[in-house]
Amino acid sequence: MTTKKISVIGSGSWATAIVKILLNNTDELCWFTRKEEDIEYIKKYHHNPRYLSSVEFDTDKLHLTADIHKAVQESEILILAVPSAFCHDTLKDLPKDALKHKLVFSAIKGIIPEHNLIVGEYLNSIWDVPLNNIGVITGPCHAEEVAMEKLSYLTIACSETVNAELLAEQMRCRYIKVTSSDDIYGTEYSAVLKNVVAVAGGICHGLGYGDNFLSVLVSNAIQEIERFVEVVHPIDRDIKASAYLGDLLVTAYSQFSRNRMFGTMLGKGYSVKMAQLEMNMIAEGYYAVKCVHEINQKYKVDMPIVNAVYNIVYEKIAPAIEIRLLTEKLS
Repeated sequence: MTTKKISVIGSGSWATAIVKILLNNTDELCWFTRKEEDIEYIKKYHHNPRYLSSVEFDTDKLHLTADIHKAVQESEILILAVPSAFCHDTLKDLPKDALKHKLVFSAIKGIIPEHNLIVGEYLNSIWDVPLNNIGVITGPCHAEEVAMEKLSYLTIACSETVNAELLAEQMRCRYIKVTSSDDIYGTEYSAVLKNVVAVAGGICHGLGYGDNFLSVLVSNAIQEIERFVEVVHPIDRDIKASAYLGDLLVTAYSQFSRNRMFGTMLGKGYSVKMAQLEMNMIAEGYYAVKCVHEINQKYKVDMPIVNAVYNIVYEKIAPAIEIRLLTEKLS
């Protein structure tokens, strides 16, 4: 299989982990980060100064750039790993046809808030990337465990599975196992929704609910996710597979889950703004719940967990009251 030039767009923890993975299999990788001072730091000290600072990079293999045009021009495969809220701003100055002939994979796990579109739909409708050239990188996988080289599993989805396998081959290594899927809609919407569930789980934890209730919340959540993706994109899929259920479990339970952390702070009485200020990372569930709530005005799927998180985060309903109401709707 021919090796293609890859650019990673973003410099957060997940982008940093992806760069670490890819450097196991390539001698040439382009890495876009918007801050020149971060580039100089990485060149000098071989670490990302802001995220996963324990990871050491062979900078001889890296072409670091703060020029998004160069990063795109140099690549045949683009991996987008910026927060969903910043994705449109990151790409907006590119020529309209800049992405049209690239393979573009989203590692974002969020919805583009300006358009209320998952990243795949955004790339197709705004940037004219053919659906066959759009892919999704999903877990279950936390960046922090990749940094420690703990065995982790990824799913790479693309409607053209040959294209998914192109990237899968570049990401397989001693501590990363990769499978391919053709379900770009289901895997991407599931990755978005599991962040909302993790916020809900965190809120419950912050309020003092225990593991018994969290297990009920998560088992109801996977049914809620299944109902939604079956309406949005009805194909034959196994919701119990790692890309769906596994990704939900690790995000809802893990100590590394930023969405769970965000929810815990809300449950403990922090305002949304204070919780965001305390965190050094973006909780995708904050943006996702509003977008999903609005998208679901069209589909009208029964989504009590999404509605509860929306009411707490955007309608400012007291978490204790909203979660108490939610407990009556779960079984």
